[in-house]
This record gives sequence, structure tokens and C-alpha cells, in this order.
Amino acid sequence: MQHDWNIKQRAESCDVTGRPFVEGEVFHTSLFLDGEGFRRSDLCEEAWKARSLDLTAETPFSTWRSKFEPPAQPAPEPLPRDDAEGMLRKLIESNDPSHINTRYLLAVMLERKRILKPQPSPEKSTLIYERAGTGETFIIIDPHLSLSDLAAVQEEVSALLTGLSASATPPEGEIPEVAGSTTTEIEAA
Repeated sequence: MQHDWNIKQRAESCDVTGRPFVEGEVFHTSLFLDGEGFRRSDLCEEAWKARSLDLTAETPFSTWRSKFEPPAQPAPEPLPRDDAEGMLRKLIESNDPSHINTRYLLAVMLERKRILKPQPSPEKSTLIYERAGTGETFIIIDPHLSLSDLAAVQEEVSALLTGLSASATPPEGEIPEVAGSTTTEIEAA
């Protein structure tokens, strides 16, 4: 069964040396497939070079380079998140296969807003994103939507987001069902 994954956020220090990253430092991220999930490893340049010389090192699923930006202090949230990112997180946690198209469309929306940055993926059916600012990794299944599918998915996304805005916050992990919501056009990628 295919899953979308929310992987731990970027480390603040090298996984091998333990040395904290400094602002602007280039580091390398690797994703490894472990059983039914993914493991993230962040390495400083020195550890990355040593790893690349080790012929016995485990082959990663995907790798990329980034510049370290210290995490900003989170502002207190007066209200629970009811935006596209919050909805994407809830849908990933629920892992309901009926929302695969919705998760994809939300990820594309967040990419267009430059909240999620695309990363290289060895598989055409899998999209890898890194959350700007926090370095969290999201792995999204690409359902290869056609233009004829977009209208229905747009309606589902709109209903879910409208339902969250119009109603009280649902209990943790629950996604409200909305009847009779209006459709808003969502620009497709």
C-alpha cells in the first residue's frame, strides 16, 4: 500500500559528528527507506565526503544539499491552523487512501506558495518536499491527475478548508464533513 509520509524535521547538528550546524553552512540530507517508513539523516560537508568514500555505506532513497537556516522562534498561534498546510498534515496523519488526490493538490498549492520546496525523487510516482523554514520532509504520492479530475479534487479541497473555517475545531485527527459548500477555483500546477 502506498503512503504519504511526514518525516522528522531537519536536524540542527550533524548526525555523524554531532557538531551543530552554523547559519549559512551547506549540509547534505539523505532519506533511507527503513521497513515501512523513511529515515532522514543530515550530514555536514566533512561527514558527507567521508560517507561518499565508504563503499559499504547504505544507498539512500534520495539526497539533496541545503544551506542551514536556524529555526525561527514560532509565534504563538491564537487559533488552530485551518489552512492548506494544516489540512495537508491532518490528511497525511489520517492516511486515508481516498484523500490521495487531495493531499497531492494541497502539496502543489503549498509548492506554488513557496512553503514547500520540491526535492529530487528517484521515483516518478513519489514527490519529495522540504518545508521552508523548518526543514520537515513530506513525501507525497503523485496520483497523475488529469484535467478532468481537477474539478472534483478542487471541490473536495474547498469543502475541507471551508468546513474548517466555518466550524469549531474538530477533535484531533478528525476531518469534518461539509454539506453544501461553495466551490472556489484553485489554480492547478
